[in-house]
Amino acid sequence: MSAGAMASARPSPGPAPARGWRVMLENRFLPPILITCILISAQFSFGILEGYERTGAAIATAILAELALGRLTHGRWVNPASAYITGISVGILVRSPFIWPYVFASLISIVSKYVLRLGGRHIWNPSNFGVSVVLFLAPATVTLLSIQWGNTIWPMAIIWLLGFVIVWRVGRLHVSAAYVVSFFVFAFVRSAITGNPWQAAIAPITGPMYQLFIFFMVTDPKTAVRTKRGQVIVVVLVAFVEMLFRLAEVIYAPFYALFLVGPAALLIEAWWARSART
Repeated sequence: MSAGAMASARPSPGPAPARGWRVMLENRFLPPILITCILISAQFSFGILEGYERTGAAIATAILAELALGRLTHGRWVNPASAYITGISVGILVRSPFIWPYVFASLISIVSKYVLRLGGRHIWNPSNFGVSVVLFLAPATVTLLSIQWGNTIWPMAIIWLLGFVIVWRVGRLHVSAAYVVSFFVFAFVRSAITGNPWQAAIAPITGPMYQLFIFFMVTDPKTAVRTKRGQVIVVVLVAFVEMLFRLAEVIYAPFYALFLVGPAALLIEAWWARSART
């Protein structure tokens, strides 16, 4: 079809408000909208933030680091949406009486994207990397958000509904769903092994921390293996390693599990691809 025919066949533009709604509902805007909803819901329901200034410092550090490193590396200003998600994740997850862990975790999260790379892509989910490192290096001054939604079911239900719609829109529903199913299966296994009530085993998944983990960390397309089958296998392994850590009473089990399994899966995939070419 010629350019003129395409122009004549193109429907007339709709009113400006409709176009604005379409822009808002583009896939690239959905994750920042969801994580902002998680923050607002959790803060107004339970007051989860240590302080607005600390979360603000985490977000500002992540965005500034992304803009600076993107400019230095690519010669252009990059879209800061990913850095916003990283910064707000750090601001929600990290617990410390000091402001430096928020700045440090956000900074090394973004730096890891540009330094720790394989085949032109980073191999750690940025916020998982930053949070895991600061927890490991400063256990005396840094801890992790551990609040659950408790008996207030509506905030969690709304976030889960929004989250599953959004990950479906961006093609990652199979990842979140596989992890959630695996978590429940392994939670019942842990309950059978330890003799603890199964309600206690599944309780952590009801918290804001796990909403970030389910919808943003395990679904990160930049750090996922390429096939859907492989992605499902990886998150099942993450849930399995998390179970082992929990049985060993490791406090930050899901973060350390993803920290180990995710990059290992990418390295194995790269090795497999090289072997297939030779």
